Amino acid sequence: MTATQIYALIGLTLAAALLINLGYFFGRKDGKAKGLQEGKEITQAETAKTISELRASLQFIRADHLHLAQHCKRLKASQTFGSKERDFLLDVADKLRIAAATFGALRTGKTITRETLALQDQVLAMAELLKPVAQEDAA
Repeated sequence: MTATQIYALIGLTLAAALLINLGYFFGRKDGKAKGLQEGKEITQAETAKTISELRASLQFIRADHLHLAQHCKRLKASQTFGSKERDFLLDVADKLRIAAATFGALRTGKTITRETLALQDQVLAMAELLKPVAQEDAA
């Protein structure tokens, strides 16, 4: 091999190495940019999906809140029994207690006394349901 051929071989090798390096660096740069862009697009898609899910959830919660508010208004409007009826039930419970004590004193039978006390408990439970609820407790 002559010196010219050796120089040409070295030049071609260097040119090939330079071409490979340039291809590698430009490919790496383009790949990095494309990867960053895809990453942004994926993040934006996930964010958009999350936002749409949150909006749907908010819409559902608003509809549920509206339904519950209407239900609460209907309950308040339909509540015809008040403190007057509650006081009446408490009077009935007191009279049932007196009747149970009377039946017990007359020894008319334990069954009648038990039934009277059971009725008293039921009347007290109904009176408890009519007890006015404080606004803070309702929330």
